[in-house]
Amino acid sequence: MPNDFPLRKIIHVDMDAFYASVEQLDNPDLRGKPIAVGGSSKRGVVAAASYEARKFGVRSAMSSVVAQRNCPELIFVKARFERYKEISKIIRGIFHEYTDLVEPLSLDEAYLDVTVNKKGNPSASLMAKEIRQKIFDTTGLNASAGISINKFIAKVASDINKPNGQKTVNPEEVLEFLEELEIRKFYGVGKVTAEKMYRLGIFTGRDLKLKTEEFLEENFGKSGSYYYHVVRGIHTSEVKPHRIPKSVGAERTFNENLSSEVFMLERLEHIAEELEKRLKKVNIAGKTVTLKIKYSDFTLNTRSKTLNYFISSKGLILETAKELLYQEKLQNSVRLLGISLANLNTEKQQKDVNKETVSVQLKFEF
Repeated sequence: MPNDFPLRKIIHVDMDAFYASVEQLDNPDLRGKPIAVGGSSKRGVVAAASYEARKFGVRSAMSSVVAQRNCPELIFVKARFERYKEISKIIRGIFHEYTDLVEPLSLDEAYLDVTVNKKGNPSASLMAKEIRQKIFDTTGLNASAGISINKFIAKVASDINKPNGQKTVNPEEVLEFLEELEIRKFYGVGKVTAEKMYRLGIFTGRDLKLKTEEFLEENFGKSGSYYYHVVRGIHTSEVKPHRIPKSVGAERTFNENLSSEVFMLERLEHIAEELEKRLKKVNIAGKTVTLKIKYSDFTLNTRSKTLNYFISSKGLILETAKELLYQEKLQNSVRLLGISLANLNTEKQQKDVNKETVSVQLKFEF
């Protein structure tokens, strides 16, 4: 890594099987049993799975039918998001006892920059252990953590000793850690990208490091530069306490496939109404409308249009979504429709925040 590379003390805290663990916490009869949070219908999807269910290959985003086939004893539990939000708020309160630099990624995970912290503790590893214990004492839930010099490595590390564990990657260990890491464990490398890397002879961080930036950009576009730098421990993204969304959307999965555009327009109206509520709640507008269509064979299609002005009203959103629906002939019956708005009026705010960002060279023990 360059000598002037800004080192930080970053903790990534990730709750263990959060939704499922909350359900087991609130209902003792579910403890020790394979459970899935989500719908049990033939069109249902698993939102979260307990570790007992994961042993059978049950995973989030999996079809409920497949999950039941993998684990015949699987118990389905309806999601209770208000309850999850309630506990998440308590957990975030604990984070803020240590630092105000907290960047939530979802209800169950967040980055903490503890380079300078409220406890005056020089050890990020000890703080992570203390935070995890305090979460357990307060909520009865387990959390795992990753600790390192930047967000990327901390995120990867938090998955190493799950569940209920933590992993610290000290500054002098970073390069070796990344070189030995399997490429599919790199945050940002999904299944499709991993398979492409395998075809190119890239199986570990060491293999990735042997490729030039030009080669990676040629094969992976803009992401190529990202891969080139992170494998060298370079990731300068800072912990942002107020994450500004890049898009806002709403979608619906239907109980039965839709083949008539008339029925689709009716559903789009409801989706546009929900999107309008979400936009008004956070006072956001956008210029780019994207229509998401998932067909009965799970093929995904998106169509977008960028306007010359910001919109947030149901009428204008629906009008553009209709235009996108009729843009080309449907390939099959439809199981899901979604509308999202991007190119938001928050982007200027983000640029203004970035201008004020200052990187500091730090050297310390973890």
